[in-house]
Amino acid sequence: MRVMAQIAMVMNLDKCIGCHTCSVTCKQTWTNRTGVEYAWFNNVETKPGVGYPRRYEDQEQWKGGWRLDRKGRLVLRSGGRVKRLLSLFSNPDLPALEDYYEPVTYDYDNLISAPAGPDMPVARPRSVLTGRPTEITWGANWEDGLGGAPEHAGGDPNLSGEWAEKVKFEFEQTFLFHLPRLCEHCLNPACVSACPSGAMYKRVEDGIVLVDQDRCRGWRMCVTACPYKKVYVNHATGKAEKCTFCFPRIEAGQPTVCSETCVGRLRYLGLLLYDADEVGEAAATPDEKDLLDAQRNVFLDPSDPEVIAAARAAGIPEDWLDAARRSPVYALVSKYKVALPLHPEYRTLPMVWYVPPLSPVLDAVTSAGGNQDDPDHVFAAVTRLRIPLEYLAELFTAGDADVVGGVLMKLTALRSYMRERTLGGDDAAEEEAALDAVGLTAGEAEDLHRLLAVAKYQDRYVVPAAHKEDAAALTAMENRCPVESSGEPASARKVMLGIPTLRRTSPEGHA
Repeated sequence: MRVMAQIAMVMNLDKCIGCHTCSVTCKQTWTNRTGVEYAWFNNVETKPGVGYPRRYEDQEQWKGGWRLDRKGRLVLRSGGRVKRLLSLFSNPDLPALEDYYEPVTYDYDNLISAPAGPDMPVARPRSVLTGRPTEITWGANWEDGLGGAPEHAGGDPNLSGEWAEKVKFEFEQTFLFHLPRLCEHCLNPACVSACPSGAMYKRVEDGIVLVDQDRCRGWRMCVTACPYKKVYVNHATGKAEKCTFCFPRIEAGQPTVCSETCVGRLRYLGLLLYDADEVGEAAATPDEKDLLDAQRNVFLDPSDPEVIAAARAAGIPEDWLDAARRSPVYALVSKYKVALPLHPEYRTLPMVWYVPPLSPVLDAVTSAGGNQDDPDHVFAAVTRLRIPLEYLAELFTAGDADVVGGVLMKLTALRSYMRERTLGGDDAAEEEAALDAVGLTAGEAEDLHRLLAVAKYQDRYVVPAAHKEDAAALTAMENRCPVESSGEPASARKVMLGIPTLRRTSPEGHA
């Protein structure tokens, strides 16, 4: 067992109202500069929709993430080292600018300097890249609230299979929910493995994936390899840039900017302990539908004495172990198992997880002629929600609708129990039986309700501060690859997977 620590995030999609405050504050903090006008380290998409950049989830086109070769070994979908070298100067598997959008500015000066005349002056859009007049035809927020859904949303890569006929883009039959996205800071990051210059690296102490700007040569292989397309190229510097998980704030024990400013209070930050020796095996799980359980099995119980002893031996500080025990992320991901990863089939083992949205289930019961007070009727309605289970399964469980249904039934039982308890009904015994059916006790239900509904600031963000006194020692440590096999030389494993040496930040904390 080789214990390592990872800062991770969970988002409760039931609470996201699509206000984009997280995107705007992230933009002001990290990409309010020349060259990254089009880059949104955090963006909020409306689903169903093609996303940003367009159809980023179509890995048959963009070749992101990992796949298994004929021998069951993990290989980059974008190809091996030889293929990447041959396409070093001409990479065809990149989204074009129109898949993002062309950044624009406006002729604001024309509004105040235009001569007097019969016509109202206007501020026409001009391209930031060329300075020429341009038309605005796409954007990072183009599909907000299903805008243009009849024309575009049918291109959502998740709408596959016969079940897709359930999705109707008509006013009285449609559905939508908001999906905030940022870099997943994966346990098995494809971007790190694809970088020819070794500029992409995963920090050993907290798992944050960063870009060394001095080493980046702008080969853009990381853009192709990232299946979430959360690596951007600064067109002014030619360097790759991405979400930093606000590491200066994390090191100070503070939440990320997107979490701090989230209006819906839907984000949770916490520490997870995991067995680094098991990462490669988990990512290489043959059946895609087993990847969720395989990733959860990588995470370690922070209250287990054996885990605690191994973590101490690995140099993890005591306050970090305490933070791991209090982590809301561990509770939602591993204890209650209501949080799910985004596209586990990419085999990157993402570390930003989501509590799937629960449609108005009681409305579904009523429309079906059922009794809202009957748990059997309520559970049956979960399979007939406005948001198809199959669609959520394509996003979060590699197509396994039963897993998503189980999570939604757990959330439904929780709501019914707390409703009955709050209103003082007479069916407490039936509601507790419903909890038992989904594997929750009354005490666990109250704890989960407190975490999902009314958690305080200090309960949502449990972020241990970095230890400055250990910086020099950590820098001098021999950093091994998280996906190497136990007992296998690190160098051999890195060559096989094409993974450059992992490095940590300098003592000053600069990427």
